[in-house]
Amino acid sequence: MRAAAVLAFAGLAAACAPAGLTTSPIPQRRPAPVAPPPPEAAATATDARSAESREIAAFYEKRQRGLLARRYLRQDGGLGEGPVTADALARNFERIALYSEFSRGDGVPIAEQTPIRLKRWPGPVRIQVEFGASVTPEARRLDAARVAAYADRLSQIARHPVELVEAGGNYRLFVVSADEQRALGPALAAAEPGLAPSDIRRIATPDPRRVRCATYVSALADEPDAYISAIAVVPSEHPPLSRLACFHEELAQGLGLGNDSPSVRPSIFNDDEEFALLTEHDAMLLRILYDPRLRIGMSAAEARPIVRTIAAELTAEGRG
Repeated sequence: MRAAAVLAFAGLAAACAPAGLTTSPIPQRRPAPVAPPPPEAAATATDARSAESREIAAFYEKRQRGLLARRYLRQDGGLGEGPVTADALARNFERIALYSEFSRGDGVPIAEQTPIRLKRWPGPVRIQVEFGASVTPEARRLDAARVAAYADRLSQIARHPVELVEAGGNYRLFVVSADEQRALGPALAAAEPGLAPSDIRRIATPDPRRVRCATYVSALADEPDAYISAIAVVPSEHPPLSRLACFHEELAQGLGLGNDSPSVRPSIFNDDEEFALLTEHDAMLLRILYDPRLRIGMSAAEARPIVRTIAAELTAEGRG
């Protein structure tokens, strides 16, 4: 039996406008700015989109330009940041994997850091991408290739099966416009029969200027820490790099690294969006999460000595 409650809202806080960004400490040496990618064919096919969707696309494009001008949305994996220490890695893992960004009050998400037990997928993760009509064939091919490559990388890092599938997925990734998101209700109910109507309404209610992209993860009622399915929503109005950043963050968070923290870097699990793509530090967090020495449902106190051992091993490998 599926849980009535959805363990949701990973990635919601990554959705503030540039003026509202909370920055992490930034090193003196910065990589060169990344040139904005060329616009997709979808950008020329605006006639098929509503005025609202075009306004959202312009908002995201301006937002991405602002981040790139600040040398954010980095794609270098944290290069030049120096080696992470075992203590920092263990501490960051606890903050990202064993705390939640949100708690639920009467079924409504409340933004507060809450201790949780270790959560991850006990079985294979099958990602199925579903595109709205607003997404051009060229953009669909590009995004599908990106997700397939990223799924393969996540599987190799975690040593856990993660793959892109055409049908029968248990991780449904919807790439849709704001107009299409409002019409997602029937598809969400079909994909997740255990979803409460309030959750369906929440997922199908776009708030693009606050919520950049989001993931909602479900578990069994009698095993609330064992993920069995997930839904992610990524606005199709995003320009290519921002959309790729959403894929990286949401899919990684949906595997069990669900929190964000301003103190954790170099990382995508940080609302300031300094990094667009999964960093080497983040890869180590994922490796720890799926290490067989840890068990689903462990508390922070139970996991802590094991996490410290694994972190010491991983940082020693990095120095080697």
